[in-house]
Amino acid sequence: MIEARQLVKRAGGQTILEGVSFRVEAGEIVGIIGPNGAGKSTLLGLLSGVERPDGGDALLRGRSVSAYGRRELARLMAVLQQGGLPETAFTVREVVEMGRFPYQNWLGDEEADSLEVIEQALAAMRLTALAAAEPTTYLDIGYQMQLLDTVRAWQRRDGLTVVAVLHDLNLAAQYCDRLLVLHQGRVAASGRPEQVLTPALLREVYDADADVLQHPQTGRPQVLLNPRTGEAFEPAHKALDTDGEQARGGTTKR
Repeated sequence: MIEARQLVKRAGGQTILEGVSFRVEAGEIVGIIGPNGAGKSTLLGLLSGVERPDGGDALLRGRSVSAYGRRELARLMAVLQQGGLPETAFTVREVVEMGRFPYQNWLGDEEADSLEVIEQALAAMRLTALAAAEPTTYLDIGYQMQLLDTVRAWQRRDGLTVVAVLHDLNLAAQYCDRLLVLHQGRVAASGRPEQVLTPALLREVYDADADVLQHPQTGRPQVLLNPRTGEAFEPAHKALDTDGEQARGGTTKR
């Protein structure tokens, strides 16, 4: 469905990606993870056609992404780029209507068909793939889960193929079928979350000491970071319980 073949990307005299190859099967959710500067967003840009590689190729449905016209590619793959929308004078309706670009002719009219307006909107949502760069950034945990639950439901209902850059390893483990780990511009690991998220890999790639446990409900791996000091956390101020008593003994004046 989506494939990277020996992708290479250079910028400013530096190699950002070197020989990256992997494949996302139709209907999968694959998360791209790795430390800052590993090349995650660049890889997503190459897969979605936003950037051009200096070597290798990115393919969608067995065809080079660069061979698609902008309109044709937009009908097959939606791209959610990193960062929020800038301030504009556009209404929400006008912003949504911009997403109709691939389905309009040069006059801005919808291409002729017999669908009603609602049916046309639904047809526009029937994409083949979604490429998302850090979609949960700036969202609180409730909205993060709501967003990823929606993507997961969309994937299960319509067979949507999703490739997403994620920083939260626990969210990535919960929602992704497979994970691709980038480190210094190369593939460090690829596989199911329980195969990839190991203490050894986290130490090698992130320079982080962590324990990996199973989620009690889903069985997916969950990462618990260990402080480098090795000391138990001691709050700066003793907390008060609901009765006004100090948590570690004694009472307060009432």
